[in-house]
Amino acid sequence: MRWKALRTALICLLVAPLPLLTAGPAAAASPVSLTSGFYSNPDSGPAVWVRDNPSDSRAARIQSAIASQPIARWFAAESGGIGPAVSSYVGAADSHDRLPVLVAYNIPLRDACGGHSSGGAGSVAEYRTWISTFAAAVGDRPAVVVIEPDALSDFSCLTAAQTGDRLAMLAYAAQMFQQKAPNTWAYLDAGHTNWVASATMASRLRSAGVANVRGFSVNVSNFYTTSSSETYGNSINSALGGGSHFVVDTSRNGNGSNGEWCNPAERRLGVTSRVGGGEDLLLWVKTPGNSDGQCGIAPTVPAGQFSPALAVRLIDGT
Repeated sequence: MRWKALRTALICLLVAPLPLLTAGPAAAASPVSLTSGFYSNPDSGPAVWVRDNPSDSRAARIQSAIASQPIARWFAAESGGIGPAVSSYVGAADSHDRLPVLVAYNIPLRDACGGHSSGGAGSVAEYRTWISTFAAAVGDRPAVVVIEPDALSDFSCLTAAQTGDRLAMLAYAAQMFQQKAPNTWAYLDAGHTNWVASATMASRLRSAGVANVRGFSVNVSNFYTTSSSETYGNSINSALGGGSHFVVDTSRNGNGSNGEWCNPAERRLGVTSRVGGGEDLLLWVKTPGNSDGQCGIAPTVPAGQFSPALAVRLIDGT
């Protein structure tokens, strides 16, 4: 694979002493340039549903529009341990010379304000072990990682002590990816355009160690248009001094937002994952068809569960 050949060549170049080199962290290679496109997970929720329901009249449409597309894989408390789960997933992508997109989603007091996806690690120490193991499992293989959606946005539901702990945990996460996953572009999540003011979010990102990773993500699991998300991202970046980068979740933003966040009607799929224009990447971070919770047009579907009815409505924009 190309990235392994590149790594070998670089090692050969460094065999002879180079007196002009100075100590300091090595610049991460671009995971985009080390791979041949995004990885499409054959075991995503939509893909498994299609495989299990081949005679369903909706299966072909869901396969074509959603299941065959590159979608991020979310990781939390994995039954076999976070290390094996991440390593297996990144390894599968690597075997196809493809770029995997992963989401770390296990912060204590997760979804503190929304409540539908509550949970996470049981303590600060447990989280530090979890996220360190996650980063080490990626290792030097190419990857994109979104770190803890909503974690920097729902401070209003945390105490001052809990907020301090969260910032410290996110800063530790950023440090772990910097140290243990040199070919990963990692992004701390920055919510969406209608939640936290850009200057405030920039301050939180700075405290959470954004300078140690590639940048931040916006619109994860939300519906705001790409253009409004770019405006928000650029405003945050300006407040950070212009040295950061960002990605936009376009999985469900084809019709923009109607102000609702939990399974709203008449939303539509956005453009599929690609190298971005005003940002690093446009990504399907949220899995289209996965419920936001028992709410909106899916009042009986738990958060994170795939619903073919939701999927078809996103395809049709109904």
